[in-house]
Amino acid sequence: MVRWITIIVLSIVLVGVGVWGYKENQDKNAVLLQAENSYQRAFHDLTYNIDLLHDKIGSSLAMNSREQLSPQLAEIWKISSEANTDVGQLPLTLLPFNKTEEFLYNIGDFAYRTAVRDLEKKPLSEEEIGKLEQLHEQSGEIEKELRKVQNVVLNDNLRWMDVQLALATNDEVGDNTIVNGFKTVEKSVESYEGDTTQVGFGEATRDKPFADLSGKEMSEKEARETASKWLEKVDPQALTVTKSGEGAEVPTYTASFQKGNKNGYIDLTEKGGHPLTIMINRPVGEAEISLYDASEKAKKYVQGLDIDELTLIESSQYDKMGVFRFVYTQDDIRYHSDAIVVKVALDNGEVLGMSARDYFNYHTDMEVNKPEITVEEARDKINPNLEIQEEHMAVIENDVKEQVLTYEFLTTMDQTTYRIFINASNGEEEKVETLKKAEMKFNQDV
Repeated sequence: MVRWITIIVLSIVLVGVGVWGYKENQDKNAVLLQAENSYQRAFHDLTYNIDLLHDKIGSSLAMNSREQLSPQLAEIWKISSEANTDVGQLPLTLLPFNKTEEFLYNIGDFAYRTAVRDLEKKPLSEEEIGKLEQLHEQSGEIEKELRKVQNVVLNDNLRWMDVQLALATNDEVGDNTIVNGFKTVEKSVESYEGDTTQVGFGEATRDKPFADLSGKEMSEKEARETASKWLEKVDPQALTVTKSGEGAEVPTYTASFQKGNKNGYIDLTEKGGHPLTIMINRPVGEAEISLYDASEKAKKYVQGLDIDELTLIESSQYDKMGVFRFVYTQDDIRYHSDAIVVKVALDNGEVLGMSARDYFNYHTDMEVNKPEITVEEARDKINPNLEIQEEHMAVIENDVKEQVLTYEFLTTMDQTTYRIFINASNGEEEKVETLKKAEMKFNQDV
């Protein structure tokens, strides 16, 4: 009897295991099929968008009407964005494909910045037309190579899951047509490198990041000592210090610490030991100090940067934290790209964070043209329903990444504060910002 019960139980278990295994296999196959379909769709969409991109660029070169050129360039920007999204959905993480992605970004950036500018006043230059011709030729090469891959994929019924497996295992056995095809695409882009990586025109954003870093190269010991001072005098020996690898945008040291329920880190530039990012985490208690008192702590803290002119332009409260934004000021002109943000705990006034990366990235000496309209003319451009509280000169980065001189107006309406920037050359409204409701302290210069 026991023997029969055992046999029945084992049979049920075996059947159960078989059913479970079958279901697991079915589920796995369904997931693989879904992934394969997703990869196939992304690849064919990419091929289609590159075809379309090549045609649209060609059409733009043939156009003589500026009214038609702007929407055409806007369409090119849209298509290049979609193509970049398609690339991101392919299993190419382990395959270097950054040159092609950079190419698509450059096309989109060029097209967008050209589409939104006034082509009547500032038509395409000979250099820009030359760049557009190069982009057209390059997109044609990519189109041709992708079409070759697509032909083989369709004719031989190739699977993208095999590509993913080959890339993940570094499998070099056999001739992986898809991988080889994409390597050819990447090489065809590299052959144009130097011609299209900077598709520039007009007064673009300063393109030499961290160009004005001062000071000498720091040793690890010096970095440890400097980090200790910024991290509220954490014991230098308690810090873990690492150096950035090759290819970093700017060589840095990162120092971190862990002490009970408090931890933090700082990124310092190897040249000069300038702090780019500071972050300290700990439980923050109920607010005991005002936002204004916290701003005084923040101003004292940024004095350690040895920057001559910083202006506190915004104070905001987020829960138990005060957040303060400073900008570099020279000759009464505020440079909004050269910004520093400081975070202060409102329980005891301890600085828990600072981001100075934008300042050290963008800051450089630059010539500023004189305004072509008066402040009175700029003031007339402001909505009459707004009450103007302050006005300044400011340099900002506009939507097309140009540095422009503006009149900056701090205004209020219905208990809401707005910062409005009017172009000092043509009187156009460049940007409108809504400021958080907080203890706004104006004219607080460091």
